Amino acid sequence: MTAVSIATIGSPRLTMGFDRFDRIDLDRHRALHGALAVPTLEELLKITEAVDIRGRGGAAFPFARKLMAVAKQVGRPGDVDDFLLPGEEDDHRGRRQKRAVVVVNGSEGEPGSKKDKVLLTRNPHLVLDGAQIAATALGTRDIVIAIEDETAARSMRAAIAERRMPAEVVRLPERFISGESGAVIRAINGETPIPPGRKVRAAESGVDGRPTLLSNTETFAQLAVLVSLGPDLYASVGTDSEPGTTLLTVGGTTVVECPLGTPLASVFAQCGVQPGQGVLVGGYHGEWITPEAARTAIVSRAGFQAVGGSLGAGIILPLPEGTCPLREVARIASYMAGQSAGQCGPCRLGLPDLYRSLEALVDGSGSPELVRRAAGIGRGRGACSHPDGTARFALSALNTFARDIEIHQLNGTCGQPCFGVLPLPVPGGGESKFAIDWSRCEGHGLCAYLVPELIQLDRYGFPVVLDAEIPGWMETDAQRAVAMCPALALRMVPVMAKQPKAKRK
Repeated sequence: MTAVSIATIGSPRLTMGFDRFDRIDLDRHRALHGALAVPTLEELLKITEAVDIRGRGGAAFPFARKLMAVAKQVGRPGDVDDFLLPGEEDDHRGRRQKRAVVVVNGSEGEPGSKKDKVLLTRNPHLVLDGAQIAATALGTRDIVIAIEDETAARSMRAAIAERRMPAEVVRLPERFISGESGAVIRAINGETPIPPGRKVRAAESGVDGRPTLLSNTETFAQLAVLVSLGPDLYASVGTDSEPGTTLLTVGGTTVVECPLGTPLASVFAQCGVQPGQGVLVGGYHGEWITPEAARTAIVSRAGFQAVGGSLGAGIILPLPEGTCPLREVARIASYMAGQSAGQCGPCRLGLPDLYRSLEALVDGSGSPELVRRAAGIGRGRGACSHPDGTARFALSALNTFARDIEIHQLNGTCGQPCFGVLPLPVPGGGESKFAIDWSRCEGHGLCAYLVPELIQLDRYGFPVVLDAEIPGWMETDAQRAVAMCPALALRMVPVMAKQPKAKRK
């Protein structure tokens, strides 16, 4: 994992001890956070409802409702003694026979987020405390930690060994959509780690078809802190409606723990950054807000909603001066198109079209109306939230960078290079994209017929290739298109890591 700095505003909770220790082992963890407390299901429901603890993976779903949903599947809610424990059978009163599974979603496929990896590598025991608290309340010992980062996975395996607990670590592929709950469940079950394409409630049928409590890394760490402090002390910071602290990843390089209700300006001051040309809040499924909005924004779900943004998974990405905003937005749209599972029309065709409409804005030939049209096609009809989230990201850019759009429409450029400041994964060597040998191309158009997602024809019948990597789900079709090109003009070439363009003086 790339080196990440840690900052705190107020007294640290999740990051307690990070200023003294690179990694907190079990003994240090117990010294800092105390011995593990294990409330009953009824007690746990009461304290999680008292502070309305929400999931910190982006959806902000109430944790108590998830817990209750799973409890209803494994026994009478509120009575731990009524749960089926390992080795027990159903007692013929109609109760389910399947034990629950607790899943820690440690996938952090979004390039701008580092908070969960920091927790998994620096204090995995706090996360395991939360998972063990939930599992004990549900009458199960089955815990699975799904992680896409190898360093974090090694840290978690070491922590499990220290505790001698029967938990399992499952590796996920490093892709944007790997953290979607359905994709996580499929990965644990040994299936292709993509969203299932239909609504499947993990509480009813998750890992191995069993009732599954799934939440993200920070949520379980927050649960452990809540149980340790109690609801009153936990709510001594934050706001009345959103108590406690939260973790933010600022600029992709700094993880900040701060009380909910902290001004975003204070977070920026702590990190030594400025709002720049605009701020992306909530990540690549989030929204852009203006520098003026960023200066008045409050870090909370309600605070970001008030300025047109969303807290999401706590990702804050200021766009500094000197780089072209529209090229930065198009660059991310290209990445998001390549990260889809390719199992529905809004992803297969809609996201490439959205990228093309943004590229047209860059060269001045497009318009905001074309972007809105591309973003609106298939809205709400995707197999998962990926197309809608990407559309939200693009549409919010139209408002925040409206002046830049006007300049590009007038001049075809704003005169600024694109430095690629918004974080993206470095190509690992297996990625490729299409290229055309124009000395051979005769405009047959077969390639556009075979791979319409990435190739379209111009008005003269010649191919226009999308400057994006070929998604994994298109590999077979892409190779077929290359093999069937009558003029042998279509090729697949490796994607190279782009170096920032030098700024002209």
